[in-house]
Amino acid sequence: MEIIHSIFDFTPSKKTMVTIGTFDGVHIGHQEIIEKLVTETKASNKKSVLLTFFPHPRMVLQKDVSIKLINTIDERAQHLEKLGLDYLIIHPFSREFSRLTALDFVRDILVNQLNISKLIIGYDHHFGKNREGNIEQLTEYSHLYDFTVEEIPAQDIDEVSVSSTKIRKALANGHLKTANNYLGYNFSLTGKVVNGKQLGGKIGFPTANIDIPEDYKLIPKTGVYIVKSIIDNTTIYGMMNIGNRPTVDGEHQTIEVHYFNFNQNLYGKELTIELLYYLRDEQKFDSVSGLISQLKKDKQNSMLFLKSYAKL
Repeated sequence: MEIIHSIFDFTPSKKTMVTIGTFDGVHIGHQEIIEKLVTETKASNKKSVLLTFFPHPRMVLQKDVSIKLINTIDERAQHLEKLGLDYLIIHPFSREFSRLTALDFVRDILVNQLNISKLIIGYDHHFGKNREGNIEQLTEYSHLYDFTVEEIPAQDIDEVSVSSTKIRKALANGHLKTANNYLGYNFSLTGKVVNGKQLGGKIGFPTANIDIPEDYKLIPKTGVYIVKSIIDNTTIYGMMNIGNRPTVDGEHQTIEVHYFNFNQNLYGKELTIELLYYLRDEQKFDSVSGLISQLKKDKQNSMLFLKSYAKL
Protein backbone atom coordinates (compact mmCIF):
# COMPACT_ATOMS: atom_id res chain seq x y z
CA MET A 1 0.00 0.00 0.00
CA GLU A 2 1.31 3.40 -0.96
CA ILE A 3 0.45 6.34 1.30
CA ILE A 4 -0.06 9.69 -0.41
CA HIS A 5 -0.49 12.87 1.60
CA SER A 6 -2.42 14.95 -0.91
CA ILE A 7 -4.99 14.18 -3.58
CA PHE A 8 -3.03 16.45 -5.91
CA ASP A 9 0.09 14.26 -5.63
CA PHE A 10 -1.79 11.26 -6.99
CA THR A 11 -1.37 10.43 -10.68
CA PRO A 12 -2.86 6.99 -11.31
CA SER A 13 -1.84 5.09 -14.43
CA LYS A 14 -4.97 2.90 -14.28
CA LYS A 15 -8.63 3.47 -13.58
CA THR A 16 -9.45 3.34 -9.87
CA MET A 17 -12.17 2.16 -7.55
CA VAL A 18 -12.54 4.47 -4.58
CA THR A 19 -14.08 4.55 -1.14
CA ILE A 20 -14.21 7.69 1.01
CA GLY A 21 -14.56 8.20 4.74
CA THR A 22 -13.00 8.73 8.14
CA PHE A 23 -12.77 4.99 8.87
CA ASP A 24 -11.95 5.67 12.51
CA GLY A 25 -11.19 2.34 14.17
CA VAL A 26 -11.04 0.43 10.87
CA HIS A 27 -13.61 -1.84 12.53
CA ILE A 28 -15.21 -5.00 11.12
CA GLY A 29 -17.86 -2.97 9.27
CA HIS A 30 -15.17 -0.87 7.59
CA GLN A 31 -13.18 -4.01 6.83
CA GLU A 32 -16.14 -5.45 4.89
CA ILE A 33 -16.36 -2.37 2.66
CA ILE A 34 -12.60 -2.33 2.03
CA GLU A 35 -12.38 -6.08 1.34
CA LYS A 36 -15.18 -5.69 -1.23
CA LEU A 37 -13.30 -2.81 -2.86
CA VAL A 38 -10.01 -4.73 -2.97
CA THR A 39 -11.62 -7.89 -4.37
CA GLU A 40 -13.42 -5.98 -7.14
CA THR A 41 -10.35 -3.99 -8.20
CA LYS A 42 -8.21 -7.11 -8.45
CA ALA A 43 -10.87 -8.85 -10.54
CA SER A 44 -11.13 -5.90 -12.97
CA ASN A 45 -7.41 -5.00 -13.14
CA LYS A 46 -7.92 -1.57 -11.56
CA LYS A 47 -6.41 0.10 -8.50
CA SER A 48 -8.06 0.41 -5.08
CA VAL A 49 -8.03 3.82 -3.40
CA LEU A 50 -9.20 4.82 0.06
CA LEU A 51 -9.54 8.58 0.48
CA THR A 52 -9.57 9.87 4.03
CA PHE A 53 -8.99 13.27 5.60
CA PHE A 54 -6.88 14.60 8.44
CA PRO A 55 -7.47 16.51 10.65
CA HIS A 56 -11.00 15.23 11.24
CA PRO A 57 -13.45 17.69 9.58
CA ARG A 58 -15.09 18.44 12.95
CA MET A 59 -11.72 19.57 14.33
CA VAL A 60 -11.46 22.11 11.52
CA LEU A 61 -15.03 23.28 10.95
CA GLN A 62 -16.31 23.21 14.52
CA LYS A 63 -12.98 23.62 16.36
CA ASP A 64 -14.11 20.52 18.23
CA VAL A 65 -11.22 19.78 20.57
CA SER A 66 -13.39 17.35 22.54
CA ILE A 67 -13.57 14.83 19.70
CA LYS A 68 -11.60 11.69 20.51
CA LEU A 69 -10.67 9.14 17.88
CA ILE A 70 -10.12 5.39 18.26
CA ASN A 71 -7.00 5.54 16.08
CA THR A 72 -4.29 8.10 15.55
CA ILE A 73 -3.73 8.73 11.85
CA ASP A 74 -0.63 6.49 11.94
CA GLU A 75 -2.55 3.67 13.61
CA ARG A 76 -5.32 4.00 11.04
CA ALA A 77 -2.78 3.65 8.22
CA GLN A 78 -1.25 0.55 9.87
CA HIS A 79 -4.63 -1.18 10.10
CA LEU A 80 -5.61 -0.23 6.55
CA GLU A 81 -2.33 -1.56 5.16
CA LYS A 82 -3.25 -5.07 6.32
CA LEU A 83 -6.34 -5.07 4.09
CA GLY A 84 -4.57 -5.09 0.72
CA LEU A 85 -5.32 -1.58 -0.53
CA ASP A 86 -3.21 -0.19 -3.36
CA TYR A 87 -3.37 3.45 -2.24
CA LEU A 88 -4.26 5.33 0.91
CA ILE A 89 -4.68 9.06 0.33
CA ILE A 90 -4.64 11.13 3.54
CA HIS A 91 -5.66 14.57 2.33
CA PRO A 92 -5.23 17.61 4.61
CA PHE A 93 -8.71 18.83 5.51
CA SER A 94 -9.06 22.61 5.55
CA ARG A 95 -11.80 25.24 5.44
CA GLU A 96 -10.84 25.96 1.85
CA PHE A 97 -11.24 22.31 0.87
CA SER A 98 -14.61 22.19 2.65
CA ARG A 99 -15.92 24.90 0.30
CA LEU A 100 -15.72 22.64 -2.76
CA THR A 101 -19.24 22.11 -4.11
CA ALA A 102 -20.49 18.60 -4.69
CA LEU A 103 -20.02 19.08 -8.45
CA ASP A 104 -16.47 20.42 -7.99
CA PHE A 105 -15.61 17.49 -5.77
CA VAL A 106 -16.91 14.90 -8.23
CA ARG A 107 -15.49 16.52 -11.37
CA ASP A 108 -12.16 17.88 -10.08
CA ILE A 109 -11.29 15.31 -7.43
CA LEU A 110 -12.94 12.00 -8.24
CA VAL A 111 -12.90 12.17 -12.04
CA ASN A 112 -9.95 14.37 -13.02
CA GLN A 113 -7.60 13.62 -10.13
CA LEU A 114 -8.45 10.08 -9.04
CA ASN A 115 -9.43 8.70 -12.49
CA ILE A 116 -12.42 6.94 -10.95
CA SER A 117 -14.39 4.11 -12.51
CA LYS A 118 -16.41 3.14 -9.42
CA LEU A 119 -17.21 4.65 -6.02
CA ILE A 120 -18.23 2.45 -3.08
CA ILE A 121 -19.69 4.41 -0.18
CA GLY A 122 -21.44 3.74 3.09
CA TYR A 123 -25.15 4.32 3.60
CA ASP A 124 -26.25 7.99 3.85
CA HIS A 125 -22.91 9.42 2.72
CA HIS A 126 -22.77 13.23 2.35
CA PHE A 127 -19.99 15.31 0.85
CA GLY A 128 -19.10 18.72 -0.57
CA LYS A 129 -19.86 22.20 0.71
CA ASN A 130 -22.33 22.13 3.63
CA ARG A 131 -22.55 18.36 3.03
CA GLU A 132 -24.91 19.13 0.17
CA GLY A 133 -23.89 16.09 -1.90
CA ASN A 134 -25.82 12.85 -1.44
CA ILE A 135 -26.42 9.53 -3.20
CA GLU A 136 -28.92 11.08 -5.65
CA GLN A 137 -26.42 13.71 -6.79
CA LEU A 138 -23.62 11.16 -6.95
CA THR A 139 -25.73 8.92 -9.17
CA GLU A 140 -26.61 11.87 -11.41
CA TYR A 141 -22.94 12.92 -11.76
CA SER A 142 -21.84 9.32 -12.30
CA HIS A 143 -23.91 9.18 -15.52
CA LEU A 144 -22.44 12.50 -16.60
CA TYR A 145 -18.81 11.49 -15.93
CA ASP A 146 -19.01 7.78 -16.73
CA PHE A 147 -18.39 6.02 -13.41
CA THR A 148 -20.59 3.83 -11.24
CA VAL A 149 -21.70 4.27 -7.65
CA GLU A 150 -22.47 1.55 -5.14
CA GLU A 151 -24.00 2.44 -1.80
CA ILE A 152 -23.66 -0.18 0.93
CA PRO A 153 -27.30 -0.76 1.96
CA ALA A 154 -28.42 0.25 5.44
CA GLN A 155 -29.40 -3.32 6.31
CA ASP A 156 -25.88 -4.58 5.53
CA ILE A 157 -24.41 -2.04 7.95
CA ASP A 158 -27.13 -2.73 10.53
CA GLU A 159 -26.48 -6.47 10.31
CA VAL A 160 -22.91 -5.88 11.40
CA SER A 161 -24.27 -3.57 14.14
CA VAL A 162 -20.94 -1.82 14.44
CA SER A 163 -20.10 1.86 14.45
CA SER A 164 -17.13 3.91 15.58
CA THR A 165 -19.49 5.67 18.04
CA LYS A 166 -20.48 2.36 19.66
CA ILE A 167 -16.82 1.40 20.02
CA ARG A 168 -15.92 4.76 21.62
CA LYS A 169 -18.78 4.33 24.12
CA ALA A 170 -17.70 0.76 24.92
CA LEU A 171 -14.13 1.91 25.61
CA ALA A 172 -15.34 4.83 27.74
CA ASN A 173 -17.42 2.43 29.85
CA GLY A 174 -14.75 -0.23 30.33
CA HIS A 175 -16.46 -2.70 27.98
CA LEU A 176 -13.17 -3.68 26.38
CA LYS A 177 -14.26 -7.12 25.17
CA THR A 178 -17.15 -5.55 23.22
CA ALA A 179 -14.85 -2.90 21.72
CA ASN A 180 -12.22 -5.46 20.68
CA ASN A 181 -14.89 -7.71 19.13
CA TYR A 182 -16.24 -4.78 17.11
CA LEU A 183 -12.74 -3.74 16.04
CA GLY A 184 -11.66 -7.25 15.08
CA TYR A 185 -8.35 -6.60 16.86
CA ASN A 186 -7.14 -5.39 20.27
CA PHE A 187 -7.50 -1.66 20.97
CA SER A 188 -4.05 -0.18 21.59
CA LEU A 189 -2.22 2.87 22.87
CA THR A 190 1.13 4.00 21.49
CA GLY A 191 3.43 6.44 23.24
CA LYS A 192 6.91 7.16 24.49
CA VAL A 193 8.22 6.02 27.89
CA VAL A 194 8.94 9.11 29.99
CA ASN A 195 10.27 9.72 33.49
CA GLY A 196 7.76 9.29 36.28
CA LYS A 197 8.08 9.60 40.05
CA GLN A 198 9.51 6.06 40.33
CA LEU A 199 6.95 5.21 43.02
CA GLY A 200 6.21 1.86 41.40
CA GLY A 201 9.79 0.69 41.73
CA LYS A 202 9.82 1.55 45.43
CA ILE A 203 6.84 -0.72 46.11
CA GLY A 204 8.01 -3.63 43.97
CA PHE A 205 5.98 -2.83 40.86
CA PRO A 206 8.18 -0.74 38.55
CA THR A 207 6.20 0.90 35.77
CA ALA A 208 6.80 2.48 32.38
CA ASN A 209 5.04 5.85 32.19
CA ILE A 210 3.54 6.33 28.74
CA ASP A 211 3.14 9.75 27.14
CA ILE A 212 0.73 9.89 24.19
CA PRO A 213 1.39 13.05 22.16
CA GLU A 214 -1.82 13.00 20.10
CA ASP A 215 -4.37 14.83 22.23
CA TYR A 216 -7.22 13.58 20.03
CA LYS A 217 -6.48 9.91 20.82
CA LEU A 218 -9.23 8.29 22.87
CA ILE A 219 -8.03 7.14 26.30
CA PRO A 220 -10.35 4.44 27.65
CA LYS A 221 -11.97 4.27 31.07
CA THR A 222 -9.72 4.67 34.09
CA GLY A 223 -8.81 1.42 35.77
CA VAL A 224 -6.49 -1.57 35.56
CA TYR A 225 -6.05 -3.54 32.33
CA ILE A 226 -4.20 -6.70 31.33
CA VAL A 227 -1.98 -5.78 28.38
CA LYS A 228 0.74 -6.96 26.04
CA SER A 229 3.51 -5.31 24.06
CA ILE A 230 6.08 -6.52 21.58
CA ILE A 231 9.48 -5.33 22.82
CA ASP A 232 12.57 -6.21 20.78
CA ASN A 233 10.55 -8.84 18.88
CA THR A 234 9.41 -10.53 22.11
CA THR A 235 5.81 -10.54 23.39
CA ILE A 236 5.75 -9.21 26.96
CA TYR A 237 2.61 -9.23 29.12
CA GLY A 238 1.75 -6.91 31.96
CA MET A 239 -0.88 -4.81 33.65
CA MET A 240 -1.60 -1.14 33.05
CA ASN A 241 -3.20 1.51 35.21
CA ILE A 242 -4.98 4.49 33.68
CA GLY A 243 -5.90 7.02 36.33
CA ASN A 244 -4.96 9.68 38.85
CA ARG A 245 -3.26 7.41 41.45
CA PRO A 246 -5.50 8.61 44.31
CA THR A 247 -3.70 6.51 46.96
CA VAL A 248 -0.49 8.52 46.46
CA ASP A 249 -2.27 11.87 45.87
CA GLY A 250 -1.75 11.94 42.13
CA GLU A 251 -2.58 15.28 40.54
CA HIS A 252 -3.25 14.29 36.92
CA GLN A 253 -4.08 11.25 34.84
CA THR A 254 -1.20 8.92 34.00
CA ILE A 255 -0.81 5.74 31.98
CA GLU A 256 1.58 3.31 33.68
CA VAL A 257 2.48 -0.22 32.63
CA HIS A 258 4.05 -2.87 34.83
CA TYR A 259 5.50 -5.68 32.71
CA PHE A 260 5.79 -9.16 34.22
CA ASN A 261 9.24 -10.77 34.51
CA PHE A 262 10.88 -7.86 32.74
CA ASN A 263 13.48 -5.38 33.97
CA GLN A 264 14.85 -3.70 30.83
CA ASN A 265 15.36 0.08 30.75
CA LEU A 266 12.63 1.46 28.51
CA TYR A 267 13.13 5.23 28.85
CA GLY A 268 12.77 6.98 25.53
CA LYS A 269 11.36 3.92 23.76
CA GLU A 270 8.11 4.08 21.82
CA LEU A 271 5.79 1.29 22.93
CA THR A 272 2.49 -0.01 21.62
CA ILE A 273 0.30 -1.46 24.35
CA GLU A 274 -2.54 -3.78 23.35
CA LEU A 275 -5.40 -3.91 25.84
CA LEU A 276 -6.57 -7.49 26.44
CA TYR A 277 -8.88 -7.38 29.46
CA TYR A 278 -10.42 -4.82 31.83
CA LEU A 279 -9.47 -6.03 35.31
CA ARG A 280 -11.00 -3.50 37.70
CA ASP A 281 -11.89 0.12 38.41
CA GLU A 282 -9.33 2.48 39.89
CA GLN A 283 -9.53 2.54 43.70
CA LYS A 284 -8.25 4.70 46.52
CA PHE A 285 -6.65 2.65 49.33
CA ASP A 286 -6.23 3.72 52.93
CA SER A 287 -2.50 3.04 52.79
CA VAL A 288 0.32 2.16 50.42
CA SER A 289 0.39 -1.35 51.95
CA GLY A 290 -3.27 -1.72 50.91
CA LEU A 291 -2.32 -0.72 47.38
CA ILE A 292 0.57 -3.23 47.33
CA SER A 293 -1.76 -6.00 48.51
CA GLN A 294 -4.22 -5.19 45.71
CA LEU A 295 -1.45 -5.05 43.08
CA LYS A 296 -0.37 -8.56 44.10
CA LYS A 297 -3.98 -9.73 43.63
CA ASP A 298 -4.11 -7.96 40.26
CA LYS A 299 -0.97 -9.78 39.17
CA GLN A 300 -2.39 -13.15 40.28
CA ASN A 301 -5.64 -12.47 38.40
CA SER A 302 -3.67 -11.38 35.35
CA MET A 303 -1.67 -14.61 35.39
CA LEU A 304 -4.88 -16.66 35.64
CA PHE A 305 -6.29 -14.82 32.61
CA LEU A 306 -3.05 -15.22 30.64
CA LYS A 307 -2.90 -18.97 31.36
CA SER A 308 -5.94 -19.43 29.13
CA TYR A 309 -5.30 -16.46 26.81
CA ALA A 310 -1.62 -17.03 26.05
CA LYS A 311 -1.09 -20.51 27.54
CA LEU A 312 1.53 -19.06 29.90
